[in-house]
Amino acid sequence: MTTTLNESQLDEEQRRLYEAAKQAKITVLQIGEGNFLRGFFDWMLHECRKQGLYEGSIAVTQPRPGGKPKIDALAGQDGLYTLVIRGLENGERVERTDVISVFSSVFDPYSDWEKYLALAENADLQVVVSNTTEAGLVYRPEELVEGQPIQSFPGKLTQLLYRRFTYFNGDPERGLVCLPCELLERNGDELRSCVLRYSEDWGYPDAFKAWVMTHNRFLNSLVDRIVTGYPDEAQAASWFGEWGYSDPMLSTAEPYHLWAIEAEPELEKLLPLRAAGLNVHWVDDLSPFQLRKVRILNGAHTLMTPLGLLQDLEQVREAMEHAALGPLVRTTVETEIIPTLAVDQAELRTYANDVYERFLNPFIRHRLADIAMNSLSKFKVRLLPSLLHYAKAGKAAPSGLAQGFAGLLRYYKVVRAEGGFEGKTLSGASYTVRDDAGMLEIIAAVWTEAAEQRWTQEQTTRKLLGLTDIWGRDLAAEWPALASAVAENIAEMERCVNE
Repeated sequence: MTTTLNESQLDEEQRRLYEAAKQAKITVLQIGEGNFLRGFFDWMLHECRKQGLYEGSIAVTQPRPGGKPKIDALAGQDGLYTLVIRGLENGERVERTDVISVFSSVFDPYSDWEKYLALAENADLQVVVSNTTEAGLVYRPEELVEGQPIQSFPGKLTQLLYRRFTYFNGDPERGLVCLPCELLERNGDELRSCVLRYSEDWGYPDAFKAWVMTHNRFLNSLVDRIVTGYPDEAQAASWFGEWGYSDPMLSTAEPYHLWAIEAEPELEKLLPLRAAGLNVHWVDDLSPFQLRKVRILNGAHTLMTPLGLLQDLEQVREAMEHAALGPLVRTTVETEIIPTLAVDQAELRTYANDVYERFLNPFIRHRLADIAMNSLSKFKVRLLPSLLHYAKAGKAAPSGLAQGFAGLLRYYKVVRAEGGFEGKTLSGASYTVRDDAGMLEIIAAVWTEAAEQRWTQEQTTRKLLGLTDIWGRDLAAEWPALASAVAENIAEMERCVNE
C-alpha cells in the first residue's frame, strides 16, 4: 500500500521548493480550495517560484463549510498536491507532472475564524484570489455577529478588509488587489459592489468605504482552462504505482491556459506571470477576449452540438474527428465567424487553432448532451450575431451558419413526453431536450401544427424563424432568404438519411 503524498516523499528539488514556500511570507490569500484554482493560479505561482521570479506564498481557505474535508486533506498532505497537465500541443500528445508547493498556510476559517481575520494584520499581504463559482460571488443579506464566521465569500472579504482598515488606521498603502476568477462578466466590479453593500448593512463608517473604493483594487478578469480534476481510478492507480505515493488531492488539466486581467501592465511587478512565460495578459479592455471566446470557442460548441447529436455522436472530440462535421466547424469558424469580428484576424486564427486542439484533447470527455442544455439562448448569443452581420450587409446567409441553424431547429423538433420534451436523431434514437419549458412548448407547437397541416419544410422554417419570443425578432420577415437556406439544409439532412 502506497503512502499518501507529504513532504517526506519529495525529491531534492521538490523539497527545496517546498521548504522555501513554507518559510516565505504570506503575500496571497486564496479563497477557494477546489480543482480550478489549484490547476490554474496555484500552478502559475508555482511556475513563477520555480523560476525564481516570486518569493511570496499563499494562505488558502475554503469559501463554504462543506469544503472542510478537502481543506483538511490538503493540510494533511503538508499543503502539497500533484498536478498532471496532459493534452495536445502543436498536434503532439504531452503529459507533464509536477508536485505543487505554494501553500504556507492551509486552514478552515469556520473552525478558526480569528486566524482568518488575523491575516488582515499581515503587512506583507498584497493579493486576494478567489474562485467560489458564480453562485459564490453574490450578495446575500447576512447578520454580523461578533466572533462568528461570515458565510458568504464577499462578506468574509468585507470583514477582512475592515479589520485591515482599522488595524492599519486606514493606511492607503495597505489596500489589497482582489482578483476574482469566478466566471461572471465584470467579476471585479461585482465583488466591489458586494463589499460595499455589506459595509452599508453592517454600519461601517464612510471612511472605510472610501478606503475600499480608493485604495483597494477589484480587477475584472477572464480565466480559461479546463481543469478536469481527479482522473478515473484506473489511471490514478497506475500513476500512484509509478510515483510511489498516493494523492487524494491529485488533479489534471489541459495544457491551454489564458488569464486576461483588466489592469495596467505595471502590476506584473506584483505578480510576474508573463515573465514566467504564462499566457497572461494585462489589458485595458477585456471585451476582445470575451468576444472571441463567445463567438469562436462557444460558437463552435453551439454549431457542432445539435448536428453531432442528430448524428448520434456523443463527445466534442468525436464531432471534431467526424469526416463531415469536423471540417464544417473549422470552415465556418475561419471563413464565416472570424471575418465578422473587429479584432486582429491573425490573432483570431491562432486562437481558433488553439480551440481545435483543445477540442481534440484525447483526455477530455466533453459530452455534447451537456453542451446542448439551453441551446436556444446560447445560439442567440453565440451564433446569431455572426449571422446578422451578413444580413445587415445585404449578403446571403453563409452556408455553415445556415447549416448550424438548421441543426438547431431540427434538434428542437420535439413533442411533450412523460420525461419532458423528446426528439429523435436522424437514425430514430430518442433524446430529451433540456431548455426553458415555455420556449419548448412554443417550438413543439409549431412542429406539431406543421405535421397536422402538412406544411412544407420552408413553411415550417418560416414559422419557426418568426417566433419573436425565442429570437427577440422576426427573422423570417427580416431575412426571407435565411428561411429558405435553413429549410433546404433541414430537408437535405432528412434526404441523406432516407437515401
